[in-house]
Amino acid sequence: MTVRSRIAQQAYELAQPVVEELGLELVDAEYKKEGSSYYLRLFIDRKGGLSIDDCETVSRAVDPVFDRELHADTDFFEVSSPGLTRPLVTVSDFRRHEGEEVEVSFYHPINGVKSLTGIIEAAGEDSVVFRSGNDTMEVTLPDIASAKLTIKF
Repeated sequence: MTVRSRIAQQAYELAQPVVEELGLELVDAEYKKEGSSYYLRLFIDRKGGLSIDDCETVSRAVDPVFDRELHADTDFFEVSSPGLTRPLVTVSDFRRHEGEEVEVSFYHPINGVKSLTGIIEAAGEDSVVFRSGNDTMEVTLPDIASAKLTIKF
């Protein structure tokens, strides 16, 4: 689980049912001071990607909930995608990207391999199955040092 500030955690908990009702996934929430302003950001996603309209829909749906129930000094509220380069960390991150190619490195060699580029075949509760060429490898989440989508142009 991501470590969040108290306000970001409260925002996450308030927004999650609203975002899920819209058929999207709430990936994270962030509350931080930048310069003299406080920003509250929600990061949403869905398999296949998002549109700017999705972000606007979530913003309009969540804003009144925050006005009623979130007691925070916030100057700006933003909703966005986590971005293509965001690391995959949680089981839901890996599930969302099943069938997609990723670059993965491990804390220690697994079956003689310290890193690989492969397809996410499946994500269980505490492990992920990767296919690289004709080989498959099941790896527990604690053994994964980093994972990110392969970006192809």
